[in-house]
Amino acid sequence: MTPTTETMVGIGGAAESTDMVLNIGPQHPSTHGVLRLKLVLDGERIVHAEPVIGYMHRGAEKLFEARDYRQIVMLANRHDWLSAFSNELGVVLAVERMLGMEVPERAVWLRTLLAELNRVLNHLMFLGSYPLELGGITPIFYAFTEREKLQHVMEEVSGGRMHYMFNRVGGLKEDLPAGWTGRARAAVAEVRSRMDRFDDLVLGNEIFRGRTRGVGALSAEAVHAYGVSGPIGRASGVDFDLRRDEPYLAYGQLGDVLKVVTREEGDCLARFECLLEQTHNSLDLADACLDRLAELPPGPVNQRLPKVLKAPEGHTYAWTENPLGINGYYLVSKGEKTPYRLKLRSASYNNIQALTELLPGTLVADMVAILGSMFFVVGDIDK
Repeated sequence: MTPTTETMVGIGGAAESTDMVLNIGPQHPSTHGVLRLKLVLDGERIVHAEPVIGYMHRGAEKLFEARDYRQIVMLANRHDWLSAFSNELGVVLAVERMLGMEVPERAVWLRTLLAELNRVLNHLMFLGSYPLELGGITPIFYAFTEREKLQHVMEEVSGGRMHYMFNRVGGLKEDLPAGWTGRARAAVAEVRSRMDRFDDLVLGNEIFRGRTRGVGALSAEAVHAYGVSGPIGRASGVDFDLRRDEPYLAYGQLGDVLKVVTREEGDCLARFECLLEQTHNSLDLADACLDRLAELPPGPVNQRLPKVLKAPEGHTYAWTENPLGINGYYLVSKGEKTPYRLKLRSASYNNIQALTELLPGTLVADMVAILGSMFFVVGDIDK
């Protein structure tokens, strides 16, 4: 039998697959704030992705325990700085539920109107910034122009541009300035008349569609598994919206106007389309609220409260359909003037977890497109 000789020839390290660990952030142009993404790469393909959070943590939940029920509103409206009014709303709804308090009808409709205007402000920011992350600079200028129209009316009614501090336990801070509803209606009409810029300029752009169609598809099963909500969840076919399914404020009376926007594809393009169509619907809801306010007689917008406000002993859970998804507030009271515990469930915290499933298998070049389409605020993750 002839002996067999085996020879191994070395051709260098290029013959072996070598994983590389790449940190995106915590300070990086492609991230919204101080989020860190720890990526494991095989060439240009992502093998593993881990969102590393906490760089912006303020300890808001612990600070709630050292503030009374009037003061915690200030803490609550800052974690998602694009949705300040909606953040305040969830807290005061939880406290009012604990107190068994009825809010005047005029305040209910005003809260609904301002929540929808705040939703439009939030969505316009992402409608402008997402194309910017993909190389399209023009939409961000249009987005800020339209935001400014609505910011003027929000600032006039509340006194604040970002942190409105207009909600109060029992209603709102004060009634509307004279002639405000007319100016608000004009601002809504002006913004609606120019929304076709995003329909045509962005959705009609073949480069934008090429970068987003079929990229970063999130399944409905993953939406349920990770607790994803809001436009991101609905873009994957999960037809759930608290405004319709568990109505609060005046949404139960707006069923003929409220439209829950869904898509089936679950990709970056579907998420953008959901956001854009939902913005159109929020402008319609704002008009419906203005119509109803015009029919209401003058009246109070808040309840008189005792000098020291104490919630009775017990616990409750209130949740709202915030612009970025579901916000939940679990309030525990020991009968004191401060919460014993107030647990905040923010939309971005759950939504960003899905990146561990979305990014593996994709190219590094698509990472920015996927990350931007998750529409999150870092403060809303870290709280």
